[in-house]
Amino acid sequence: MPDDARPPQIPFTPTPRHFPGHPQPTSVPDGLRLELSRSRIVAGQEDVFDEWMTMLNDRPDELQQGLSAERQVFEATFRSVEPDGSTWIYHLSLMGEDGGGNDQRIPVDADHAAYSRQAKEPGWEELEPRFMLAPEPLLDLMKRFGKTGQASPASSEPNVP
Repeated sequence: MPDDARPPQIPFTPTPRHFPGHPQPTSVPDGLRLELSRSRIVAGQEDVFDEWMTMLNDRPDELQQGLSAERQVFEATFRSVEPDGSTWIYHLSLMGEDGGGNDQRIPVDADHAAYSRQAKEPGWEELEPRFMLAPEPLLDLMKRFGKTGQASPASSEPNVP
């Protein structure tokens, strides 16, 4: 394909490292943060990206270890191959406001970080959240987990579903 017939390359402009995050829409419960981030996969590293995702899918029990400290209520990762041929990773996350990042003392988190450094461009572009919806019983559970890292109420709290 001649160069002038190729779609222009999609630019990648990472958000500054200490970006505090977009304001949350009113539909996101207080204490939670909804994020959708994307980054370009380094050209030629698509197979490494696939290995990375296979590793994560093969080790879900180990990944569960870090969720409480991270206050990670939900996360999902997607791949998109764009018309210019570039491959992008999209990461959707719902977490407590005071959650931490990956704990690289946990072996699977260390492996996760190593794959990230190899497969994707450094940084993330942060998309602006606009709306979130979940059934009320799940919202209550998500708010509790985002605040405490626990699905069940503490013993000093009244029984809250």
